[in-house]
Amino acid sequence: EVQLVESGGGLVQAGGSLRLSCAASGFPFDDYAIGWFRQAPGEEREGVSFISSSDGSTYYGDSVKGRFIVSSDNAKNTEYLQMNSLKPEDTAVYSCAASSFGVQGPYDYWGQGTQVTVSS
Repeated sequence: EVQLVESGGGLVQAGGSLRLSCAASGFPFDDYAIGWFRQAPGEEREGVSFISSSDGSTYYGDSVKGRFIVSSDNAKNTEYLQMNSLKPEDTAVYSCAASSFGVQGPYDYWGQGTQVTVSS
């Protein structure tokens, strides 16, 4: 059974940090690009960061560049999103997804998401 399970969300004050985890199982993690997405109420889903399976290249959305860092531990089939200098506008449900087509997608598998709330 394919699973992507996010954890690490919560409530944090502006300027604080959180680290999200995405634990994968049921598919060859090393062969899939992994992306983090977020969606705030009433907003469209936004791509936050991505790691390529081919060469490990990382990509970030403009709104998080310089503040968020994505990394992978292939031995644990887990990807991490370190979020620093958080802002209230970072409040959203964060989901990870896996793509066999590369970072551009489409994405084959999705996690259920974890809530991140940043208070001002």
